[in-house]
Amino acid sequence: MNKRALIKKIIARLTDELEVYFRAAQFSRAEATHESSKAESKYDTRGLEASYLARGQSRQAAELEAAIAEFEKLDARKFADGEAIGIGALVELEHGGKSSFYFIGPRAGGTEVLHDKMEILVITPQSPLGEQLMGKKSGQEPQLNFGGAKQAAKILKVE
Repeated sequence: MNKRALIKKIIARLTDELEVYFRAAQFSRAEATHESSKAESKYDTRGLEASYLARGQSRQAAELEAAIAEFEKLDARKFADGEAIGIGALVELEHGGKSSFYFIGPRAGGTEVLHDKMEILVITPQSPLGEQLMGKKSGQEPQLNFGGAKQAAKILKVE
């Protein structure tokens, strides 16, 4: 698998999300400062609510910018046979009778991309599944906690 192409797809997905948040924050900021949002009474909080929304959207945009920067610096190295799972690993995991693909990223957990006809979910080492997988190796069969229940799993491949 071309891991550099996968990382580029993740960056593209994050960039698309960033543009949406940036536009939304601009709209909310404009709404907060527009004269129609001026309070008509002490109970009218439209302008205040719009400013809170703009602030939250700006924070999310900053988080996405940081994630993009970290993915741009991420090494697209191939993990050797028997090497432990770490940041930058693409993991094929079998559980519940099906295979799933996970990319261990530095940030942006929950981001999904389609690459080489495979759905790949980005997880971080801090996520519940990421914590359980870190340090494991291809061929191991750990008992993993999925939704509060332990399930048998097998690590099919670490790239």
